[in-house]
Amino acid sequence: MLKKIGGVVVLAGICALSVFLLNCGNSSFRPTEELYVLTQGSSGLGNSVASFGIDLYSGNLTYINSSATTCPIPATPTNTNPCGLPVDILLDPTGYVAFVLDQGAPACPSCTPATNYPFAPAIYPYTVTSDGSLSNPGPAVNWTCTNVPAPCTGEDTAKAMVRDAAGQFLFVIDQGLSPSPTNCPAVGTLNPSDPQYHGCPSISVFAMQPGKTTLTLASGTTNGGSPFYLSKTPTSLSAIKFTPPGSTTAQELLFVTNNYDLCTLGCSSPSVPNDNTVSVYLVNSDGTLTEQPNSPYTIAAADPVSVLAVNTMPANVGAIGGLFVYVGQGAGGGALFPFQVCWVANINCSPQDVADNLLFPLTTCPALSCQVPPSAAGEYPVQMLADPTNNFLYALSQNSNQVFAFGIGTTTGELTALPVTPNQPTGTLPVSMALHPSVSNTGQYLYTSNSASANITGFTLSTTSGAMFNPITVIAPEAPSGMAVH
Repeated sequence: MLKKIGGVVVLAGICALSVFLLNCGNSSFRPTEELYVLTQGSSGLGNSVASFGIDLYSGNLTYINSSATTCPIPATPTNTNPCGLPVDILLDPTGYVAFVLDQGAPACPSCTPATNYPFAPAIYPYTVTSDGSLSNPGPAVNWTCTNVPAPCTGEDTAKAMVRDAAGQFLFVIDQGLSPSPTNCPAVGTLNPSDPQYHGCPSISVFAMQPGKTTLTLASGTTNGGSPFYLSKTPTSLSAIKFTPPGSTTAQELLFVTNNYDLCTLGCSSPSVPNDNTVSVYLVNSDGTLTEQPNSPYTIAAADPVSVLAVNTMPANVGAIGGLFVYVGQGAGGGALFPFQVCWVANINCSPQDVADNLLFPLTTCPALSCQVPPSAAGEYPVQMLADPTNNFLYALSQNSNQVFAFGIGTTTGELTALPVTPNQPTGTLPVSMALHPSVSNTGQYLYTSNSASANITGFTLSTTSGAMFNPITVIAPEAPSGMAVH
């Protein structure tokens, strides 16, 4: 009898000591919403998805588990990272299907058997289980080796992915081989989905259905199919669907930042590559891409690392708003550069500009001399998010270990640092963040994954002022990276 009591005491002690990481209660008391965090482990060991329950009234997190691996091939001492690092995660609109992007892994001659390597970039689908965590991954979805004659090296590097709000399309940017092939497409052309460009940077578009784990690669019979090969190295992307004022036809645009011009075929001035640019693509109804006239746009933001498109005109409301695009500068002190898209003819935009979805720096008058200056947002603003009302923007500064908060001018698009808590500290080397909106008048929360300090920082957000307050810190498995909330 004493041995049984002692065992109970020991178990209770273990549970108390591990409360920061383990949920010792019954799953029926688990909060109904979840936070999913990719973890990159140590030397490739421990790559998985950590699941946390969210207390909707306080924002506190309760660890569920990290049982969902991001690679179906077990890591070994001779090959610690068989699938590459998991770099991004997103949920479909239902919140019950997740997709994880693995960057891919190069060849491993010392691995046994060597023929199993390299691994091309892949997207793995998951479903949400009864306890809120994720299932084992489904079959890998590949795109860089599609219709490519053997051998396909698989050494492309996937960078990031987004989906549109309706969950119709999922977009992936791939930075290709390093060094890049010498036959990448000419600058300024619409490039066919041609296997000869394998290893070049690319954008790939997948059709998706809410509640389904299947992804279908968009592949048009003309230019614009996926993969859509590029002559520039993409760094970030943002998709937005909108209906311009006075129109009944919705459009979807994809904005992609680029920080390196391959300057290969068709480059008129190899000694002066056009490195820092934003490309704008129209997403057609079948998911194929059409690069817009005047794209890519040369921008003043050196080494752009993030981009976010925001529509400030509420749906079905006669208010005046706009379609604004913000680009995060990675070089120097870091800043957010504002742009506007022509979506209605006015003093700044001709009817042709509207038809071309012209992108231009935000101005306070119809002259370039009136450009709105960039907003300071710490060093290397790696990610931006807007709140559900599109009134506030949050920028994550990776090298400054901070989150910066701004108000968005509804009609002007200008960013104004919030008067209260314009920035808040995070853990060390934050790399991703996620925003959970208010549900039935509960709290609204922002979380950051801090890769070097192995923890998560959380803030409560005011739904009226956008202010960040009540910071919390939760221990996470090693090297947390991408995040998504349900």
